[in-house]
Amino acid sequence: MGQTDAGMKNEMFREEEMDDDDESPSERQIVVGICAMTKKSKSKPMTQILERLCKFDYIDVVIFPEEVILEEPVEKWPLCDCLISFHSKGFPLDKAVEYAKLRNPLLINDLNMQYFIQDRREVYRILQEEGIDLPRYAVLNRDPDNPEECNLVEGEDQVEVNGEVFHKPFVEKPVCAEDHNVYIYYPTSAGGGSQRLFRKIGSRSSVYSPESSVRKTGSYIYEEFMPTDGTDVKVYTVGPDYAHAEARKSPALDGKVERDSEGKEIRYPVMLTAMEKLVARKVCLAFKQTVCGFDLLRANGHSFVCDVNGFSFVKNSMKYYDDCAKVLGNMVMRELAPQLHIPWSIPMEAEDIPIVPTTSGTMMELRCVIAIIRHGDRTPKQKMKMEVRHPLFFELFEKYGGYKTGKLKLKKPKQLQEVLDIARLLLVELGQHTDCEIEEKKSKLEQLKTVLEMYGHFSGINRKVQLTYLRNGKPKASSEEEDSKKDGPSLLLVLKWGGELTPAGRVQAEELGRAFRCMYPGGQGDYAGFPGCGLLRLHSTYRHDLKIYASDEGRVQMTAAAFAKGLLALEGELTPILVQMVKSANMNGLLDSDSDSLTDCQQKVKARLHEIMQKDQDFTEEDYQKLAPTGSPSLVNSMKVIENPVKTCDKVYALIQSLTSQIRKRLEDPKSADLQLYHSETLELMLQRWSKLERDFRMKNGRYDISKIPDIYDCIKYDLQHNASLDLEDTRELFRLSRALADIVIPQEYGINRAEKLDIAQAYCVPLMKKIQLDLQRTHEDEAVNKLHPLYSRGVMSPGRHVRTRLYFTSESHVHSLLSIFRYGGLLNVCSGFEEKDQQWKQAMDYLSAVTELNYMTQIVIMLYEDNNKDPSSEERFHVELHFSPGVKGCEDEETIPLGFGFRPASSENEDKKPNQGSLEDLSQDEPDQALQISDPINIQRRSPMIRNRKTGSMEVPDCQSSLCSGLFSASALGVSCSAPNLRDYVRTHHLTFLISSELFSMPAVKRFSVSYARHPTNVYDRLYCILCPAGFEGCSMVPSIYPLETLHNSLSLKQVDEFLNSVCESNSEVQAKTMKGVKHKSAKNTGQMSSVVWRFTQI
Repeated sequence: MGQTDAGMKNEMFREEEMDDDDESPSERQIVVGICAMTKKSKSKPMTQILERLCKFDYIDVVIFPEEVILEEPVEKWPLCDCLISFHSKGFPLDKAVEYAKLRNPLLINDLNMQYFIQDRREVYRILQEEGIDLPRYAVLNRDPDNPEECNLVEGEDQVEVNGEVFHKPFVEKPVCAEDHNVYIYYPTSAGGGSQRLFRKIGSRSSVYSPESSVRKTGSYIYEEFMPTDGTDVKVYTVGPDYAHAEARKSPALDGKVERDSEGKEIRYPVMLTAMEKLVARKVCLAFKQTVCGFDLLRANGHSFVCDVNGFSFVKNSMKYYDDCAKVLGNMVMRELAPQLHIPWSIPMEAEDIPIVPTTSGTMMELRCVIAIIRHGDRTPKQKMKMEVRHPLFFELFEKYGGYKTGKLKLKKPKQLQEVLDIARLLLVELGQHTDCEIEEKKSKLEQLKTVLEMYGHFSGINRKVQLTYLRNGKPKASSEEEDSKKDGPSLLLVLKWGGELTPAGRVQAEELGRAFRCMYPGGQGDYAGFPGCGLLRLHSTYRHDLKIYASDEGRVQMTAAAFAKGLLALEGELTPILVQMVKSANMNGLLDSDSDSLTDCQQKVKARLHEIMQKDQDFTEEDYQKLAPTGSPSLVNSMKVIENPVKTCDKVYALIQSLTSQIRKRLEDPKSADLQLYHSETLELMLQRWSKLERDFRMKNGRYDISKIPDIYDCIKYDLQHNASLDLEDTRELFRLSRALADIVIPQEYGINRAEKLDIAQAYCVPLMKKIQLDLQRTHEDEAVNKLHPLYSRGVMSPGRHVRTRLYFTSESHVHSLLSIFRYGGLLNVCSGFEEKDQQWKQAMDYLSAVTELNYMTQIVIMLYEDNNKDPSSEERFHVELHFSPGVKGCEDEETIPLGFGFRPASSENEDKKPNQGSLEDLSQDEPDQALQISDPINIQRRSPMIRNRKTGSMEVPDCQSSLCSGLFSASALGVSCSAPNLRDYVRTHHLTFLISSELFSMPAVKRFSVSYARHPTNVYDRLYCILCPAGFEGCSMVPSIYPLETLHNSLSLKQVDEFLNSVCESNSEVQAKTMKGVKHKSAKNTGQMSSVVWRFTQI
């Protein structure tokens, strides 16, 4: 603090005797009084600013002692020419107002307006009057004596306040601004419950609660929830022409406060747009608060003010302290110097020049990452159909408007509860009167009841009931329904359950998200304990433009939320993350597809597939040509395993019968009758699952229903992984045969020959392709994105870097279709002439042909780089890479998975060049982030850096510096890098001994962007995972690893990719009208939809 501080303190506590007669005008000092509670007036930001303010030649500072403020009358308060006074807890604002009337000093912050700032209703009123955007809201005023009498109607997923309806998620704020207990309520479709925000306590600022009902006492503001991608912006004005803005993690996200080494909350300065600067000016003037803080929500391309805090200083920013003191000092001198005859003029200063980072000639900057990812491990999807005629079902159908369209979908907890109540009632009546007229089949009613009672609650994303009106009853019975046909109208009830993300699926998604950070500059560090590096820092400092999209299926949305949790190092429940970070993309078929609207081509393909698979003879050469015209090794190998499709189906059917018989015997055993299986399933439910497949697979005519093969494979894969402890006989044989059948049926349902694959793929994927095209184009066009302010970013490496990330989570159909477009759409034909000339692409196609299954967590990744030294019109300016991973490792994949060529290998034309070692950054040194040198791609070894020594069972770890490769998943379980402190700390704490060399945890830092997703040594992986996960955590012991990303191509130009996407979308629009089933009567409407796709997506 030094002499300045000592001098200032001498001035602070003296009673100023202001005698104009004894003082000449040239010696007159301007006294600035600080009237606030001691905690505020002696805070670090205030002290720093006052130190700087005292450097003005004609300004003295006096701090009013707290005991004087609280105990003395205002007549005895120190005198001042300018007053900085503001309300906080315990401050007597009335006395400050009285003092201002008595002495009439220059007020930096108006005192009367501070009464309004304490009432959120008044704050919102003033903001509205000023034309400042704020979330849609309504005020609920309650009489404390009669809290029940209010205009509030609470529904399951909404509230109505004074006639204004707010659907969940919505925000509930106490009207008193001093009350920080703000609640956010989530919809049942996202899991329900609420996030409860409060004034920071330690490292917590909010906590998740399962309570979904709003508070019943007190007055509140209800407002629409704004999706902000998990960050808030706090703006600090110093007069109408100066505003400093900082980003912080939203307290509503996971409730954990990120703190620096001094215990301060981590915030990063950001740049305000021109419109946001105008808003800051309006707020400052409207509330008459020179020094004023307020909160901005950036959502959907707009900025909304959600809170005005009044007097607030920025913490820990020297640049802000300098600026604030300068602005306040100049303001005081400008207003008071002329009155007091003090000679002073405003100094003229050069305008600040923004810092623009540059790159060296061969360096390229990562600009965009696009990933299309399949959801994680799920329970088997199940479906049960029954025809119902009871009046109670018809009443329910009418109640929810089923007669308008003839169809009704029930997903909300209240609706499912009503269906459950009906099922229970009918079963009671059946039990009491065996001859009653209830036509519903008892076994199906029992199954309906059992499924709806699972888990003990409805979350809104696990189960759904569909009702379809049948005017004359069900026309045709299937194997699972009664032969007798009743007259009159009926309802077809379809119960769908299962297909939900398992605990293993959540772990897979979260850890893949954690590993995904390593593709960004600086991501190879100790990310679990070093949040200032790589992606995390990019995101926190608004240099990361992230959007996450998911289809409307619960398992897909939860996968996206879990991935986001790992990617951004979040904590807590998935529901708040899902609501704030994941966008629903169910528009124009972006990530969802209507399974009832198959293309004509797909229907023909399925019919042909069923015909070939019904032949009771060995596959002939002609069959191989019909079923595998592309010559795919995975298809050919599966056909060789099957030999005779009907006989193989006979074996599968017999194995299913054996399995159901074994489960029945277990049920009869008292010891295992109440056995709990994985994810709360019972033996009875498992038996129902397999019995239904047994009934449906072999039809009454003796033929097999080939469409059930994916379900059979789905179920046996699930049980082999999660319920292996039952030790049922012949499950591996059933898995082997059903997998061989599924490896043919599943991929070939999306087209048998190239033309069919493209036709079907375009029907699924064109909207997504258009969106990807826009993502790539807008990366270098969009200058309105949120960016870091370079002048305040001294502790931030490369403040100018800005990366756009778009993550699309979807189901198997979209992943199959998108891959078909890349494989068969002519990506390399567009510019370069012939695919065959590109050796790297040919190798990639061979690799894809050998992949048997696009399993859970399959990824297709597109990465865009920019060389700022190349001419903007040059094809060399932008560089595109395409990567792929087949997802989760299967039960018996160790020997069958094809070998790829690593992540970011050298392209063929550069194989002879030596990498420029100087361009690769050694992470062991603290240097600014640098992007990869693309002109000389790194030649990565094909083998894993962790080589299995089968004789000794030990791990040999080569020198990472020499091999320039690192296993993203190989060093520890589920993608935690070899430097991850969590694993190292666990080993150190528990003195555990692994079969892994100790060198694994002391590897030298890996060169940036040379990461290779290495293959897992399975045994070591399983051991590590078992140690990392407590035995009590459900499903932890059997979480499979994820296959590494393999590079399909790493030297594509943006122009090449753009023209390819154009050609795919244009060719689809020509055939769209004739490919969709029943589309003729909707053709005009569909054309309008397609023409508006691009316009709509530009709004996303």
